[in-house]
Amino acid sequence: MQWMKKDILDIQSLSVEEIGMILDTAENLKEISQRPIKKVPTLRGKTVILFFHEASTRTRTSFDIAAKRLSADSISISATTSSIVKGETLIDTVKNLEAMNPDIMVIRHACSGVPHMLARQLHFSVINAGDGTHEHPTQALLDMMTVREKKGRLEGLRVAIVGDISHSRVARSNCLGFTKMGASVILSGPPTMIPSGIESFGVSVTYRVEEAIRDADVIMMLRIQKERQGAFSFPSEREYAQLFGLNLKRLEKAKDDVLIMHPGPINRGVEIAPAVADGPFSVILDQVANGVAIRMALLYLVSGGKRNVDTD
Repeated sequence: MQWMKKDILDIQSLSVEEIGMILDTAENLKEISQRPIKKVPTLRGKTVILFFHEASTRTRTSFDIAAKRLSADSISISATTSSIVKGETLIDTVKNLEAMNPDIMVIRHACSGVPHMLARQLHFSVINAGDGTHEHPTQALLDMMTVREKKGRLEGLRVAIVGDISHSRVARSNCLGFTKMGASVILSGPPTMIPSGIESFGVSVTYRVEEAIRDADVIMMLRIQKERQGAFSFPSEREYAQLFGLNLKRLEKAKDDVLIMHPGPINRGVEIAPAVADGPFSVILDQVANGVAIRMALLYLVSGGKRNVDTD
């Protein structure tokens, strides 16, 4: 199969075969990060712009590291350090950047649909690093990579996603990705945090976290996204932790080989207890490590890079 897409904008538009190709490519590239000299010349001469309008630690840093490990030139821009603060429109900003002839732009924006809008107007590749409450495709891909790596498959697994589903672009991308790859997904959280009609994604819903995690192969905990809530959808963090937080007692109801995941950042003691986040079932740091490999794979695929990833 040959990669044909110019952009990576969402999980919804990726086929099963394309997702499989991304995961396979990432697995091949992961080895580079284990070398004494963590660099190959695959994307030498390519320029990657990281344009982040929202705060980010894992996504921004892993894209930066991914670009550098493939020998691309990486330039970081934020909204607060760009001419947007002087009144320049986003379109004018990216058109000026386009005039400098970059190859790829990775963009995160608070407004849903911004990466799609830019991709229609720009000649270079656009990768969505999270748009509003819409999607976060690279996070879902690294999550699927982590589960496939640990479980050997995705098809037939039961994945529980617990927390603030309404405001989570990670939840949306993972619902689409895991179901597309043959897993069953069950969502849980307070009724005020479960969007109406989410079952149309091919998932099931329960408001009892114990029911969601029972027999689950994977439990993915999500934080409460206060920054996206106009008004809090729960009485207090303490009550939320009591009703929906994943602690050691609740974890007893899960399978003996369950995987515990979290896209980060973690609010310890709220959606997940420290003993669980740091416990033997946690693959949270594996997710972070695989984030570099997935983002290397995406930069490689959309750039049309030559097949010389094994070159020292």
